[in-house]
Amino acid sequence: MTATTWTVEAAGKSASAVLAELVKARLSGLVVLTTAAGFYLGSTGPVDWKRGLHTLVGTGLLAAGAAALNQYLERDTDALMERTRGRPLPAGRVTPAAALLFGAGCVAVGLAWLVWWTPLAAAALGALTLALYLGVYTPLKRVSTLNTVVGAVPGALPPLIGWAAASGGTAPGGWALFALQFFWQVPHFLAIAWLYREDYARAGLKMLPVVDPGGERTGLQSIGHSLGLLTASLIPVALGLAGPFYLAGALVLGAALLGLAVRFARRLDRPAARGLFLASVLYLPAVFGLMVLDRVR
Repeated sequence: MTATTWTVEAAGKSASAVLAELVKARLSGLVVLTTAAGFYLGSTGPVDWKRGLHTLVGTGLLAAGAAALNQYLERDTDALMERTRGRPLPAGRVTPAAALLFGAGCVAVGLAWLVWWTPLAAAALGALTLALYLGVYTPLKRVSTLNTVVGAVPGALPPLIGWAAASGGTAPGGWALFALQFFWQVPHFLAIAWLYREDYARAGLKMLPVVDPGGERTGLQSIGHSLGLLTASLIPVALGLAGPFYLAGALVLGAALLGLAVRFARRLDRPAARGLFLASVLYLPAVFGLMVLDRVR
């Protein structure tokens, strides 16, 4: 512990900052946020706030542990990429053994927490998310461009976990949330991959922009999944889950994101990719926020 603390201080970073990087605090926070939205939207009658809190604790621990284990598994490729070489493991601020122990501990406690405090369906979906993220998506990045679409599956499960925790199972409304988050991830991650395609190529990761230097497939997939996202965002209204206020907002947000995806596909430059990425970052909390505000009870 003393050696680790000294390394952190020498690098000019506090222990809390290193921990935030290890658990990918912003990404884990988004997981918790969408899980909370799923729980609220999946609740019938009065919201069980106690169960909701336990759901968020368990899911947050799973997200933090998965992030640490992902960095443990990818520490060699992270060291080759300018974007990630400053992460705790390649920078030497955290040892691989410490990251493995921390990640495994968070995952074990998070799963146990969900099993104890939430319906079994939520815990099972949490376990499935971990298995797909660490066991399928992470190694697939080295061998196939399908990794982005495959990785969108575990990435879309948090709101369904929240829904299952509130209702005791899945339902069309929960799967609608899953579909929305699934389609959102592809243009989001393709924009990132385009911005850092040289980095990914240096690390030997098979992101679509690496094997598609002209960008035609990357642009088309961004447009196609943005169109799918716009369509998926209307399903909650069709199911009676959200009302006209949400519908208007979803149409505006979806059309704006689709327009930026078209702009990216036509220009295929860094400003267009950055615009699509930043818009996608704002889109998800905005559309879930609108759905929560205009939930039909």
